[in-house]
Parts: sequence; C-alpha cells; structure tokens
Amino acid sequence: MKNILSLIIIFSCLFKIHAQHTYAFFGSFNRDKDTEGLYVYELDALSGKLSKVTSIKGILNPSFLTVSPNGKYVFACTESKTKNGGSVSSFAFDPERKSLTLISKQKSGGENPVYLTVHQNGKWLVNGNYTEGSISVYPVSENGQIQPYVQNFQFTEGSIDPNRQARAHIHSTVFSPDLNYIFLPDLGADKIRTYRFKSEEEQPLQPATIPFTATVPGSGPRHFTFHPNGKFAYCIEEMGGAVSVYSYDNGKLDYLQRIDTHSEKYREDFESSDVHVSPDGRFLYASNRGNENNIAIFSIRDDGTLKTVGYQSTKGKHPRVFNLDPEGKFLIATNAGTGTVVVFRRNPDTGLLKKVGRKIKIKSVSCVEIRKY
Repeated sequence: MKNILSLIIIFSCLFKIHAQHTYAFFGSFNRDKDTEGLYVYELDALSGKLSKVTSIKGILNPSFLTVSPNGKYVFACTESKTKNGGSVSSFAFDPERKSLTLISKQKSGGENPVYLTVHQNGKWLVNGNYTEGSISVYPVSENGQIQPYVQNFQFTEGSIDPNRQARAHIHSTVFSPDLNYIFLPDLGADKIRTYRFKSEEEQPLQPATIPFTATVPGSGPRHFTFHPNGKFAYCIEEMGGAVSVYSYDNGKLDYLQRIDTHSEKYREDFESSDVHVSPDGRFLYASNRGNENNIAIFSIRDDGTLKTVGYQSTKGKHPRVFNLDPEGKFLIATNAGTGTVVVFRRNPDTGLLKKVGRKIKIKSVSCVEIRKY
C-alpha cells in the first residue's frame, strides 16, 4: 500500500513538472505610458477561462506582437500611431516567475509599425510600417536583444483610391512555409510584395524572381496566412471585404478564388482585418470590423478554395486581431473599440464558434498571440 502511495505521489509530481500551460499575450493602444500596455493571461485548456498572469507599464501603443519560436521573448510594434514615432521592442517572458521584462528597443525605420514576424531560427525580425510604406529587417541576439536594422526598404506607389491609397501601406510581413520567401501585403498599392529571404546572409532580404502579385484594384490587401499543408495561401482585403485564395509553390502565388467575408446585406464600407486557418486545416476564419463586428467562417475544400459556413458576432466592436490556440480548441477575439476580449470554443466538425466564460476588459486591446509552454 505504501509503495502504491509512493508511486502516486511520484507520478503526481512528475505531472506537475511537465504540465503544459497555454498563455495569451495581449497588445493594446495605451496612449498613456503610465498605464498597462502589454498583458499576459493563462488560458484554461478545458474551460477556456482567462486568468491574468502579469502586465507591463511604460510602453506606448504596443499594438501588435509576436512570440519567439522558443517562447522566451515577446516582440512588439511600439509607439504605433505616434506622430514621427515608431519602434520595435523585445520583452523577456519567464513562465516560471510569471514575469514580463523590457529588454531592448529599436527604431522601426518608418512611422506607424503595425506587424512583425520572427524567423523560425529566432535570429531575424521583420517589421512592416504602415504609414510610410516600409519594412525593416533586424538581427536578434540569442538573449532576445533586437539589434539596429540592417535593411530598410521604402515603397511609394499607391493605387486607385486617393483617400486610402495615395501611397504604399505595408500591413503585414509573413514568411513562406519553407522560410525561403517573405510576403508583404501592401494595402496602398494593391500588391502582395515578395522577397527572397536568405537567413545566412548579413542582409537577408533579396529580390525575388516574381516581385509582387497584383490584387484587385481598390481591395487593400491586409493580412496573409498559409494553409498548414503549405500548398495554399489566403489574403484578407481590408477595403474589398474579401479573402483571396492562392495556390503556392516556391515563391509563386497563383489565383484560385475571391470570396466575400460579408453577407449580401453589406455592400460597402468594409473593414476586414485578420485571417487565420485552423490547425487542422479544415476551416478559415476572417474578422470584420465596421458595421459587422464578426468572424466569417469558411470551410476549406481539398483544392484550397473556400465555402461560407456562417458568421459569429465578436460580442464587441472593432475586432482588429484574433487568434486560435495551438490545438484549435479556442478562438480569442480582441475588440479594440469596446476594450473587450472574448473567448469562443471551436467546433472541430462544423467550424462554428460558441462564446465561453466572461468577457475580459482590456482598454483598447488590439492584438493577441497564443502559445503553449
């Protein structure tokens, strides 16, 4: 009996040591540096409940963030929407101590940084600046320190809408599944720009054979993602209120389909924002702000094309960025307009979403990144 009890205690201790935790990192537009700006919550893997872990002050407008591949560092676009400003910052996250600490900061190379991504090797950070239409490439040290950028490319040409597209506006920076290319949706120019990425070079961004893919004039390409199988890519168009579907092979995008993110009830004034594919590759989710404030749900056919399944209200206003947990059980939406975070349980068979738990209040919350430790 004592031996059995001892084994139970041992296994219990081992379980606690190796138990995994899922954390949700939130960015916001905190236009007062004296208020909290970045937040960390733990996501209960069974109930979907969010519990606050830590937060950090002294950072202005950390509006978009991403987590390093090893989970040790959080990188954020900071001083977004700050006139003549713009920076990128890194923070150390210690899940054991439940702490978040600022460790470095560099100029963004342009006004209003809105999106950044880390190479899988953790050695490179690529940032997109919206207002001035530029990208910056930074080396990242092993300790998470961002070094001054080694490349900064400025784009100028616009498109057909003089109010929104007078010049280039880079809205996201996304690596290809093989990491050999990086794609840069340009809302101002109606282009998905493409560069080779040679991570072993001191200046890794190199011209691609196909430098861009043109999108529908006036569509305003915004965020971009790949299917888990690496064969398909999806771009959400902010101004066009649609998702464009492409087949993908070795840096080349071939058009397959363009489908509305909205019902026939809406004809104009679209504000589509974010797009993600479920980890199982069966469904695509796209957020709409403005008049709709919902998540459009699509099933994904074998050929990569989409079929509309339905729409789910985000229970708030202006859902700028949302995300799914690594297992695809939950979708978390950030409503910047109402300052609320809402968790939805995802039905893996139908793709439909159902709200769980209570709303979390985070003023001007703008972004969420989810990672398991």
